[in-house]
Amino acid sequence: MAGERQARVADRIRVVLAERLEKGLRDPRLGFVTITDVKVTGDLQHASVFYTVMGDEALRADTAAALKSATGLLRTEVGKNLNTRLTPTLEFFLDAIPENADHIAALLREARERDEAVAGLAASAQYAGDADPYVKQREDDELTETEAEAVVEDIQRAEDLEPTKD
Repeated sequence: MAGERQARVADRIRVVLAERLEKGLRDPRLGFVTITDVKVTGDLQHASVFYTVMGDEALRADTAAALKSATGLLRTEVGKNLNTRLTPTLEFFLDAIPENADHIAALLREARERDEAVAGLAASAQYAGDADPYVKQREDDELTETEAEAVVEDIQRAEDLEPTKD
């Protein structure tokens, strides 16, 4: 039950923060921010807010500084819209989802290129030996008399080598 309440409070905090950031904070350092997730502790005293920022590394650093300086204002906004006895503290973390997604996309692109290169090599490849490397005895092939005698001798020798069961 506590997990369900945590999820509801976290979702409400995410919505309140997103609405407040959409209105603006009057901070020129703030970039285009998206709140991706909020995790709340079991006692609802602390909320970890994960966000992403569109732009380069300098814009991300500026946005982190802007969010850190506006933490009190955002916490007040959360307290007004959250029906809990205590307002949780807010801590902002840059979410690495876009970087991870770009890395995975690059790995998939590289794998696709390698597969295409292997398919190109396989299309022009030829067998090193026969097309069918498995030797199959044909119906019309029969053992010659000397081959049959050799097989019988091999079988007898193998029987002689087997230990007897007593």
